[in-house]
Amino acid sequence: MNVLQELKRFYLRFKGEKGIIGFTEKGAPIPYFAVKKSAYPVIIVQYAIHAREYITTYLALKQIKEFDKNGKHGSVLFIPAVNIDGIAIALNCNPLYKANANGVDLNVNFPARWGTGKSNVKVRGDMNYIGKRPFSESETNALRHFTIKKRPTATISYHSKGEEVYWEFFQRGNIRERDYLLGKKISEVTGYKLKSTPDSAGGYKDWCVESLRIPAYTIEVGNDDLSHPIGKEHLKSIFLKNRKVIFEVTEYLWKKNS
Repeated sequence: MNVLQELKRFYLRFKGEKGIIGFTEKGAPIPYFAVKKSAYPVIIVQYAIHAREYITTYLALKQIKEFDKNGKHGSVLFIPAVNIDGIAIALNCNPLYKANANGVDLNVNFPARWGTGKSNVKVRGDMNYIGKRPFSESETNALRHFTIKKRPTATISYHSKGEEVYWEFFQRGNIRERDYLLGKKISEVTGYKLKSTPDSAGGYKDWCVESLRIPAYTIEVGNDDLSHPIGKEHLKSIFLKNRKVIFEVTEYLWKKNS
């Protein structure tokens, strides 16, 4: 059973709130799962916006169960696989594929200094193509509308690999301090290095920071020595390092608001 089949089975068996945020370019539904312990804070956690990084989808299914069992505060909206079409390509014909079905890298398709990243390209392909314009793709549009509708307190994006936490996107003053402190908490919980990425732009995290002015983080799971796509045999160690992330983020924000 591959990762998309496991996701479908999980969806059918899940008893809590669930639904779809929209559809992929090929018409596949993009599911979400909600685990609600209190009204505040609201966290969106999205995974596998890059096709070959579907180890994070497996991680999502374990984190949903973990937070459902042990969470105390917050409403967490999990989107285990944004790029379903791309995952199918990675599974069936090109294991290193990152883009969606149109050859657009979804994580450079957001209007956050769009097209200015060091690795950005303007020709469709396996990775790094920015698209014709921001939000040109069904998947990024779905994520935009869902995010605006749910008005999250913060967002987390799971990627692989490198064991790093990215937090910065041109914040200043009190907002910069706010975002750094929560990023530091995530770094402490995971043991991952807190890091800046000044040469990247156009990502979901970047858009959340710049346009929505909320804390947003990209967490890169899996040791950098591993090869893409990371095999499921590494899921246990990845989960153990990320087991408390959602709990600690929701508790941190809930206490700040108390």
